[in-house]
Amino acid sequence: MSRRLNAFVGLASLIACVSACEGRSPVHAGKLPALAPKGGDATLAIIDLSAGAPELDVHGVFSFVPRKSSFAEAILELDALHDEPEVRGVFVRFGSARLGLARAHELGSALRRLVESGKPVHCHGESFNNATLAIAAQGCTRIVLAPPGEVDANGIAAEIAYYRKFLADELRITLDILQVGKFKGAEEPFTRDGPSDEARTSLLSTLSDMRAAWHEDVSKTRPQLLKGKIPALEDGPYAAGEALERGLVDALAYGDDAREEARKAVGATRDDVRFGPRGQDKADDIADVFKAVGVGDSATAPIAIVRAEGAITSGGGDGPFESSTGIRERELSRLIARLEKSESTKAVVLRIDSPGGSALASDLLWHALMKLRAKKPIVVSIGDMAASGGYYLASTGTKIVADPASIIGSIGVVGGKMTFGAAAEHWGIHHEVFPASPNAGAGSRAAMESILEPWDAPTRARVFGTMTAIYTLFLDRVAEGRGLTVKDIAPSAEGRIFSGRQALERHLIDSLGGLHEAVHLARELAHLGPDAEVAFPDTKQGILQLLEGLETSAGSRSSAAVAVESLRAWSPVRAAALEALGPLAPLATGERAVAAMPFRLELR
Repeated sequence: MSRRLNAFVGLASLIACVSACEGRSPVHAGKLPALAPKGGDATLAIIDLSAGAPELDVHGVFSFVPRKSSFAEAILELDALHDEPEVRGVFVRFGSARLGLARAHELGSALRRLVESGKPVHCHGESFNNATLAIAAQGCTRIVLAPPGEVDANGIAAEIAYYRKFLADELRITLDILQVGKFKGAEEPFTRDGPSDEARTSLLSTLSDMRAAWHEDVSKTRPQLLKGKIPALEDGPYAAGEALERGLVDALAYGDDAREEARKAVGATRDDVRFGPRGQDKADDIADVFKAVGVGDSATAPIAIVRAEGAITSGGGDGPFESSTGIRERELSRLIARLEKSESTKAVVLRIDSPGGSALASDLLWHALMKLRAKKPIVVSIGDMAASGGYYLASTGTKIVADPASIIGSIGVVGGKMTFGAAAEHWGIHHEVFPASPNAGAGSRAAMESILEPWDAPTRARVFGTMTAIYTLFLDRVAEGRGLTVKDIAPSAEGRIFSGRQALERHLIDSLGGLHEAVHLARELAHLGPDAEVAFPDTKQGILQLLEGLETSAGSRSSAAVAVESLRAWSPVRAAALEALGPLAPLATGERAVAAMPFRLELR
């Protein structure tokens, strides 16, 4: 057996050992799932819904970190907390999760039962939508929103596309469908150009009653959101500041600060993740195991060079517009947190080459980097570009170094959506929106994320208001990071881009130079000698990345690495779409505002 194969077998054995040591007990019929080990310390239970709560719990082939993630497990876990005296309160992390309204009602009820039993429930979201806001309003003692976040309380609507003309006139397809029951209507999208009276009546009646139940859930704790001809609950989207003013949330703070506040409020001395991904602490434990056998984090030198290249995304999913490359907020934030805690790392050089991307992800990374800067110096080295969201991150540097040919700035926000309703009509596909609310304009507002329905003027104005708030926050963040005022930054904002020399004149950077100068400056700021070591910590810790590192003795890529590459390359269409969208890709995943270059710029 070759040495490399021996290493792989050893790694597989280690994985099996870790899984066995950390594995959870199976759920038997009629029994609650095995709970986390209990201790006598006052505990804050963490319920992480950021990855959702699907009905079926799906695990990968390799499962390093045990987790509970199905909806049934969430409900049973919340009910089990009633009988655990060491649990003094609950912290719910929503992230930007999307859930169905029925599951939202159940989760809200389960949280409300905990509150009524005397256990406070603190909740935090990076953004809230109709469903997650319903959970929070019904079951949270305190609702906290991330400063760059939004509350998309837009109302409920259904949208149906009708394909008869397309199928019959364009494709010459004949459909012969029978139905029993005049309200069935399942064939109508294929045999009609719009709904029958019976189908319309049935759908609107159902939506109206769902809306009434949704209002009832919210009215139990926040009746003020239902006042007025157009209630605040249906007049979104709201930027963070307006959401706070109108009482949809109770405070604005980042997730780590909100969790610390919750811990203090309930008098807890420890956290215990009871649902969802096991969190940073467990992930670090696994990383430590790998480091013990020479695999994993290499951030043991005094100077860590962190490379941030490509478009900025949340990195929270694997949809058709989620790239496995670029700056993924969740991965980079974990790395920044490790470097913040590392006793061996004395300074960080952040090498940036990015046109920007998700405004939300940019601000979350800004917060993580500023926490790191409070403990150790960060020297930012700008490569070809630090534009928009890329400069958002660069502004956190204790010092910023850029090349004269670097592209810097583009402090601005762009957003919107593409709609295909007119194109669909041209091809014989008709669509209709069925709003649950009878108020004028409710359909356009509730369908604001539809790819078929364009925005009306009031909805466009609401969206522009949230984008303006993001732009204001962008200016504030840059001013704070640079130690300047918004008045100082404003003349260099509104989307303008600059060369390195122009950026130096405008105090957007501190000096001209490259990575060599940045490392030298980092050594000076950290009071290290000229020979202080440099390391390149990696953001990726998973088995796929470990397999990618296995190379043949001839230096070619291993079969494992090739297999991983094949798995990741979904299709040429996906690759082409990602290439075309670039930093605008978050607009295709539900975000409406990005801090990104509004055009693709290549220098040759």
